[in-house]
Amino acid sequence: MWPRLGAGVVPGFFLAAALVGLACWLPPGSWESWLVPGLVAFFPVWLAVACLSLRFASGPRAWLWLSGLAMLGLGLLRVLQQAGWVR
Repeated sequence: MWPRLGAGVVPGFFLAAALVGLACWLPPGSWESWLVPGLVAFFPVWLAVACLSLRFASGPRAWLWLSGLAMLGLGLLRVLQQAGWVR
């Protein structure tokens, strides 16, 4: 249980940051108007990812999937920033 929960806490943090970042940067308008709602939504999203990490069959599988999804989400944010779609 502890390795799966650790995966929900560490890479889950970065996955939640990527999800909230995408939700805040992609709508039209300035991202500043989404800053406070994004900060408010971050903790429940992180908590949901940590709870969902307990659904994995093993700790290494949870670490692998959540780390991969976090890198994919943060990489997508970086690509969108380089393309000029988000600031």
